[in-house]
Amino acid sequence: MSPAQWDLPPELCCRPMAFVALTGLDVVYNAIHRAIWDAFCANRRADRVPISFKVLPGDHEYPKCRTKRTSYEWYIPKGILKTGWMNKHLNLVPALVVLFYELDWDDPQWKEKQSECATKVEIVRTSLQGRNTKVAVVLIQKKTPLPPGEDLVASERASALCGACDLSGKSLFVLPHTDHLVGYIIRLESLDVEYLSLYVVSNNKYLLFVRHQFKMGFFSELKQDTQNALKYYRTAYSLVHELRAHETNMLEIKTMAGFINYKICRLCFQHNTPLDAIAQFRKHIDLCKKKIGSAELAFEHTAWMSKQFQSFGDLFDEAIKLGLTAIQTQNPGFYYQQAAYYAQERKQQAGQLCSHEPGVGYPAPDPLETPSGALDFYGQRPWRQGHQSIDPPDSEKEKQGILALQVKERDVLHSELVIALLSNAVAQFKKYKCPRMKSHLMVQMGEEYYHAKDYTKALKLLDYVMCDYRTERWWSLLTSILCTALKCSYLMGQVKDYITYSMELVGRASILPEEQKSRIEKNLIKVLMNEVPQPEPDCDLASVKTAQSLWSDRISLAGNNEFTIEVQDYVPFVQCKAKFLYPSFHIDEPVQLHVYVRADCPHPVRFSKLCVSLSNQEYNQYCLLEDASKEKDILETSTQENMCLVPGKTRKYCFKFVAKTEDVGKKIEITSVGLMLGRETGRYVYLNWRGGWGDAASSHETLQASRSFKRRTRLPEQQVDWDTVTIQSSTMIISRVPKISVQLTHEPPALTNEMYCMIVTIQSEEDTVAKDIKLTAGLKPGQDANLTQSTQITLNGSEVCDDSHPALLPDIPLGDLQPGQKIVKPLYIHCVSTGSRILLFHVAYSVSATVEGKDINCKCHKFEHLERVYVDIPFLLMMDILSASPWLIELVNSEVQLASSMTPIDQPQSQVEGVTLQTSECASECFLLKCPPVQNGTSTVASGHYFISWKRKSAFAETSVVRTIVILPHVMVENIPLYVHAELPSFGRVRESLPVRYHLENRTGLVQDVEIGVEPSDAFMFSGLKQVRMRILPGSEQEMLYNFYPLMAGYQVLPQLNINLLRFPNISSQLLRRFLPSRIFVKPQGRNGDTSIEAA
Repeated sequence: MSPAQWDLPPELCCRPMAFVALTGLDVVYNAIHRAIWDAFCANRRADRVPISFKVLPGDHEYPKCRTKRTSYEWYIPKGILKTGWMNKHLNLVPALVVLFYELDWDDPQWKEKQSECATKVEIVRTSLQGRNTKVAVVLIQKKTPLPPGEDLVASERASALCGACDLSGKSLFVLPHTDHLVGYIIRLESLDVEYLSLYVVSNNKYLLFVRHQFKMGFFSELKQDTQNALKYYRTAYSLVHELRAHETNMLEIKTMAGFINYKICRLCFQHNTPLDAIAQFRKHIDLCKKKIGSAELAFEHTAWMSKQFQSFGDLFDEAIKLGLTAIQTQNPGFYYQQAAYYAQERKQQAGQLCSHEPGVGYPAPDPLETPSGALDFYGQRPWRQGHQSIDPPDSEKEKQGILALQVKERDVLHSELVIALLSNAVAQFKKYKCPRMKSHLMVQMGEEYYHAKDYTKALKLLDYVMCDYRTERWWSLLTSILCTALKCSYLMGQVKDYITYSMELVGRASILPEEQKSRIEKNLIKVLMNEVPQPEPDCDLASVKTAQSLWSDRISLAGNNEFTIEVQDYVPFVQCKAKFLYPSFHIDEPVQLHVYVRADCPHPVRFSKLCVSLSNQEYNQYCLLEDASKEKDILETSTQENMCLVPGKTRKYCFKFVAKTEDVGKKIEITSVGLMLGRETGRYVYLNWRGGWGDAASSHETLQASRSFKRRTRLPEQQVDWDTVTIQSSTMIISRVPKISVQLTHEPPALTNEMYCMIVTIQSEEDTVAKDIKLTAGLKPGQDANLTQSTQITLNGSEVCDDSHPALLPDIPLGDLQPGQKIVKPLYIHCVSTGSRILLFHVAYSVSATVEGKDINCKCHKFEHLERVYVDIPFLLMMDILSASPWLIELVNSEVQLASSMTPIDQPQSQVEGVTLQTSECASECFLLKCPPVQNGTSTVASGHYFISWKRKSAFAETSVVRTIVILPHVMVENIPLYVHAELPSFGRVRESLPVRYHLENRTGLVQDVEIGVEPSDAFMFSGLKQVRMRILPGSEQEMLYNFYPLMAGYQVLPQLNINLLRFPNISSQLLRRFLPSRIFVKPQGRNGDTSIEAA
């Protein structure tokens, strides 16, 4: 039986409107008539009377009226409702015929036109003979009529015209064709409503229970009296269930019950009472769900039930579009879902009831054919129309009719019906944010596509929802979906999908029995060996034959045999963890890396390659394990036993490499780990772990293991407990620890103009020769310029120093130094003026070391870093006060007196007031300063003076306060064309937005062209302009806002800004980047707070 049979008739679903026929209008050739017709039909607003207008010729033949019965006493009805009744009153038989005639009151040919008008009215009445249709006449006039009673000629001729046409005075209208035509039309429509009401009342002579009440409700709708219509429909619904039901009339009763229920629900939604509509529909389903009818046609009942739910879902959705508010727990999606459920049940019943023998065909003659081509009454059988008794009139015809329905049902595309309903339900659940319901129904859609042999769409839907089920760890559901997806990929010959799903079904996320896992693993091995796998069970035989030819074609193809699977999106049967042994390694020791691999499949499996990719790709060659054997069968025993993975056991692979000296101070990270199954000579698949570990289930398993209090069994020493392996995905290469001692011998204080001797003793504690030793000694840079001019240093104490001698001797060569050997070097310092001086002694040397059989050249040194300051950019001035006194020193006060070249950001205050220092203790304080603009670019400027008041702390006597003045060192000041600084919080939190605002200030008098790019960081995602070019006006500031999204906890490197100044190419991006924070502390994502704590 065709799906269209269960569709509700369009005349039932539409809004009933009274049918009015307009005659006498020539809308094609007469412009006035066309304007009148447009005024009736075009752009009808919602406040106008709902009427259906049609233009018909004056001699139109209307359906003939049968003779009315005077009594229904002995009348036996043949059915409840005729199939053409609603359409007849909506589109065929008008409630009112309006005759338009052009006639003015002062027309010179009045008599002739009056007779012609009367003739046309008579023709209309003759064609409507026996009908209660009213007739009205509208006179189209050119002049605007006078008010009633003032035009005596018009009144006299109107009475004469009514008498000639046998019309009442209310049936004659005047329509002046003026500028106010639409207003006259609206008045005319309101007068028509009275005639429509008379037509409806005159047809209420039906006394047959359900038919009578249904027609009363329908005519009430025509009158737009929806309250009374609802009352009549409710009465009709109660009466239809009081009818005696048996197999011969069960379908007719359910059909009429469905029609009336549809009307009731529609009116309830229209009256804005959705709860009444839902209650009525539930009552309807409860009353009808057990009225199955003939057991051989049970699929008809489920088809009818499916249509009921679908129709109500459509009504519900239509009401929502008109303003009704739905919620998650009550929306049209549930009704579409139930409709799909009954459609699936219909499919199952059809498969059971319609599977005839091969020799059984469609009966002849066709029992479903009718003389008129349509049924007389809704819900009746074509082979016994009008039959109302319990027993069928002809049992043989009954069997043939049932057989014809079953054969037609066999040809119905049930999967398409189910998919359409599920698609509607998915759209609703997506709209009302019900993700799990949406995923559940998408799985059903995928299975229906599979049964419909549309494997491409099935696989696309199933692959989409599997991500959610992996994330939420619904392993039983995931296993079921994977089985269907595996069948689809096999039947389509999709090699990569087949390998991926097989790996998951064999692994720990699958709940399949061991024998099924074993079968799937053997098929997987066959595919990796470039052989045809065995068919999956319960597949369509014709599709299996097609699939086998596809797989044979795949084998014959030489290329396309390499596949890569990103493991973080799946849960395969192989797990991997890679870690550095320590967070940091010295340059003179080998970097150690361990990789742990574990398999969860039923049988042992051997891999052919294991490789680790690092951030510095030059080290990748040292982190590679490859099977030297070239056997084809990857299940055969390998020459390298450690490349065979035994189920449930963890294997550890160790790698070592020596870091290069240029990587000192840099971080080395594990970017990925790749494991190859198969052979490069045949077909192989790479499993790729980003970051060196983790699949779709690893994060949760690691968290569960860390929280578990379960006592772990003690494993043998050579075995590894998988859950105890922690992740260390990066390591830092740090410099070698210098093995050299530097001692300074002298007798302070130095006297003015004295050649003051200072002896430097350098002793090697290295195991090898320290080569190319260089000593830098002298006055530490950055002090007062006068000290630089008044201090000289020399290696020769016999000569007299003058201004030609420097204050600092750089890179004094001292040669090589054997292990344990000492070098004693005297230096002579000549000071012209008094005052304290800070001296710098810096020793640098190179040494050759052998690490893992490789020679590396290490350069070791000890030094202090000196920085410059920039104009109008804040910097910190740090004071360190070291006590060399054997007695306690109390710091009374401190004060900084800045030179004119320095400006404080805030008011400097003493931070060490009242501090007591013991011997060798240090007190520090800092001040935030900036330098105003200087002339001629770079310059050295004075900082000022530092005053400190102190006294010896004694318990015996009061000591006097000593005031010490320290001259602050000179600093190098540079102008910078662009100042960059950032505003950001003090810390971030994992997976929470972190707003960062960058300010770029043009410090020049020129327009700056600035190119800005943002380098990505593995620890952050971000939104904002990744690359932009902008212009900044002189003295103005530009802001750039980014939203950083932290992915990892701890001190993380922020995404760095690369700034390129086109007008100042000598200003490097590294220089501007110094003003920006490079790291931020990211807190881990906390748990939800305890409600009791929050309440407290």
